[in-house]
Amino acid sequence: MFSEKRGVAQPLSEINIIGKNTLLTGDISSDGDFRIDGKIEGNIKSKGRVIIGKDGFVNGTIECVNADIEGAFSGKLIVDQLLSLKETAHITGDVILEKLSVEPGAEFNASCSMKGAVKNINQNGAKAKKTA
Repeated sequence: MFSEKRGVAQPLSEINIIGKNTLLTGDISSDGDFRIDGKIEGNIKSKGRVIIGKDGFVNGTIECVNADIEGAFSGKLIVDQLLSLKETAHITGDVILEKLSVEPGAEFNASCSMKGAVKNINQNGAKAKKTA
């Protein structure tokens, strides 16, 4: 009667926080999300979301799936899906992304390359007929 097994819940991704008034120098790699309210001099590689808070600053390279930026970033930013810039964001450097959302007031002084999905147009092998 009670022996029926239910699906096993997947563990939530971890959230890593770099607090205000914290300076971190070096490279970070994680499967979880990051929230940065301090300062990072180095590279971040995440399989999740990277959030730079209002007081946060990153100088280096960030590679992530999604990013929300309220603070400042300088360097190379590679976002697999969506980069969201809040009105207090200050971005300089090189940015590679799929989608970009910018609120009025955000500063975006970067070279930007958008890597959208290439759509294959197939006309089912139909050939155009010439008429005279």
